[in-house]
Amino acid sequence: MHYKIDTKEKFSVLSLLDHNLSSNLVPELNDLIKKIGMTSPKNLVLNLSAVKHWELAIMELFAQHQEIFYDNNTSFVLCCLSEDLQNALDLTEFGEAMNLTPTESEAWDIVQMEEIERELLDSDDMEFSTQE
Repeated sequence: MHYKIDTKEKFSVLSLLDHNLSSNLVPELNDLIKKIGMTSPKNLVLNLSAVKHWELAIMELFAQHQEIFYDNNTSFVLCCLSEDLQNALDLTEFGEAMNLTPTESEAWDIVQMEEIERELLDSDDMEFSTQE
C-alpha cells in the first residue's frame, strides 16, 4: 500500500496513493489508521483523490473508524472521492455514517469546526459542573 502523511497543527492528512483499495489491504490500513489515531494530532483527513475503486470491506473499515474517532472526541473526514467511489458508497449504508467532503480544504474546515465545537462543549460541561 502506498500513502503519504502530511501532519498539520490540528490534524493529519493521509493520502492513499493506490488506485485500487481491495479487501486484502484492510489489516495494513486498519493498523495505519489506529496508529495515526493514537498520535498527536489525533484528527484525520483521509484524501482519496488517487483512488479509483474500493471494495466493500474498505468502506466498512472507514465507517468503523468514523465511529471510533468520534467516540474518542476526534474527527475522521474522507475527502476527494471520485464519482465511481461515491457511486459504490451510495449502494451501501456506510455513506450515511461517514463524514464526506468534496475537497481537502473543506475537510480541513470540518475538522477545525468540530475542534471548536468540542472545546465549546467542554467549557459548557465545566461550567455546568461548577454550578452544581
